[in-house]
Amino acid sequence: MGSKVVSNSPKLAVGGPYNQAVKSAGLIFCSGQAALRDGRVVDGTIQEQTRVTIENLAEVLKVSGSSLEKLVKVNIFLADIDDFSAMNEVYKEILPHPMPARTTVAAGQIPLQDKGIKIEIECIAAE
Repeated sequence: MGSKVVSNSPKLAVGGPYNQAVKSAGLIFCSGQAALRDGRVVDGTIQEQTRVTIENLAEVLKVSGSSLEKLVKVNIFLADIDDFSAMNEVYKEILPHPMPARTTVAAGQIPLQDKGIKIEIECIAAE
């Protein structure tokens, strides 16, 4: 079974040589999203950045023909592990039940961290 590149959401700028999502074998593999609006970093707390990042993932899933309700696996990368509890508050408030499988790590350096990005989230969802 082949893979299909999903058209990038016009609401989200792609800042590198990748696609926002790829469909394969009934699954949607989303590239990492961050707290960006109109190509600019949303400066704010980890809670605010988590909310925007999940909104961006929801947009990619929508364009891909899926939704947060169809999440299977989520990977979260934090610039600072001390943000874990605050991020988790927003995560469990927004994501529907049943919750997907999840991994959360302190990544040390994440893209655009020097511009204020505190979190990046990638996911796998069913079509």
